[in-house]
Amino acid sequence: MNNYSNLPGEQLVDLLRNSDEAAFSEIFNRYYVLLFSFTVRRLSDKEISKDIIHDAFTDVWEKRETINIPGELIAFLFTVVKNRIINHYRHQKITQKYAENFQPYLDQVQNSTDHLVRHNDLRGLIEKEIAALPEKMRTVFELSRKNSMNRQEISEHLVMPENTVKTNLQRALRILRGKLT
Repeated sequence: MNNYSNLPGEQLVDLLRNSDEAAFSEIFNRYYVLLFSFTVRRLSDKEISKDIIHDAFTDVWEKRETINIPGELIAFLFTVVKNRIINHYRHQKITQKYAENFQPYLDQVQNSTDHLVRHNDLRGLIEKEIAALPEKMRTVFELSRKNSMNRQEISEHLVMPENTVKTNLQRALRILRGKLT
């Protein structure tokens, strides 16, 4: 087994390009603590810092055969991690903007839903109170409000004097107002 701990970065990169997993492990172990310290100072979140570093090393491994590292390996790794930190902040900013822009819609939907619930509750209460009216009064009221019939049409339909229809409608409205206010 080769001892990679004494190899310079350039040799490790050459071995990495040849898919040498031990060279990759040496690079990871050699620079992880420095990169973690760098990242956590900028993000103040250990878990996100770990994720960013692991993602950066995953990219390095996936692009190992074509990777171009001008200069020092550590400088390259810091650049990769720094770019991931910048992308993290961009993503966070976009997410925040999206949430801010989406919030009015959520508020509107919630208000609309609340309004619909209150409307349905009120409709149920009104239906319940209409059902509790005396039968003739309820029939007159329903023909007037639900079937949009006028007093004369109701009078002819129920074979009842028009004044009786008028009285039943007035009493029904008085009762309903008293119950619903």
